[in-house]
Amino acid sequence: MTAAEEQALAAGGLTVIVPLYKSAAILPELLERLEGALRTIGRPYEIILVNDASPDGTWERVQGELARRPRIVALDMSRNYGQHNALLAGIRLARSPLIVTMDDDLQHPPEEIPRLIEALGPELDVVYGYPLHEERGLSRRWASRITKLVLSRSMNVRVAEQVSAFRIFRTRLREAFATYRGPFVNIDVLLTWGTNRFAAIRVQHNRRAIGPSTYGLGPLITLAMNLITGFSVLPLQMTSLVGIGMGLFGFLILIYVLGLYFVYGAPPPGFTLMASMVAIFSGVQMLALGIMGEYLWRMYYRIMDRPSYLVRDRSESIE
Repeated sequence: MTAAEEQALAAGGLTVIVPLYKSAAILPELLERLEGALRTIGRPYEIILVNDASPDGTWERVQGELARRPRIVALDMSRNYGQHNALLAGIRLARSPLIVTMDDDLQHPPEEIPRLIEALGPELDVVYGYPLHEERGLSRRWASRITKLVLSRSMNVRVAEQVSAFRIFRTRLREAFATYRGPFVNIDVLLTWGTNRFAAIRVQHNRRAIGPSTYGLGPLITLAMNLITGFSVLPLQMTSLVGIGMGLFGFLILIYVLGLYFVYGAPPPGFTLMASMVAIFSGVQMLALGIMGEYLWRMYYRIMDRPSYLVRDRSESIE
């Protein structure tokens, strides 16, 4: 890219970031459709591909595409860090004022990018493209719904339940998390550190073009756990409420037992009730300890200053 092209890109261009994992088969079609859609927009653009340590030869396929396609920058991660960590690497590399992120499986049609740009008016900083209908299995839909409920608590914005990996936002928002370091990354939560001007529009959502999804139920559960304990104090607040509730319950039981003793002269309830009460309180205590241990584990990781990602290699189109 020439100096003039870089200047035009920085002035009013668009960066599209695509994290790749097991994308060797779909990459040519993805880039063909993406470049076609971007040419119709009529503004300078760059495409950043982030290979998240794919085991299927994706990086080699990327190198072949770089040799014949312009305006592409590619990063190869040293190991698999996860989708959001890969996106963070691409976001920090972007050279234009607007960033679009999308998945690599063509479930997000590149032809919908102009609609995202149009929806991003001067009063907004982030626009999500959420699907008219999702082409997913029942378990995946429920896991996704639960994750979005957790995300809505972490983000505390109106459109949290419409969050999607297909999004456009202003590059300047990355200044809010420029110094962020840590293995647990969520781009949507980090964006709330810089703005509360979010919106969402409905877009077409297709079936995965090739092969099964690589983002199944397990990763969604992991994402939900990272959101709950990495960017929210909700579990600690819930533990406090449960502790207060169990304390009140125990106090009422004590009043009941003393009432029976002083009014009727009846002895306190026997072993069965006492054993059940001990079991309940022990369970609550163990739950509280487990939640605190989860937070301490994450604090330990942050103290170690473990990086969000490490780039093994970087390549760029030769024009």
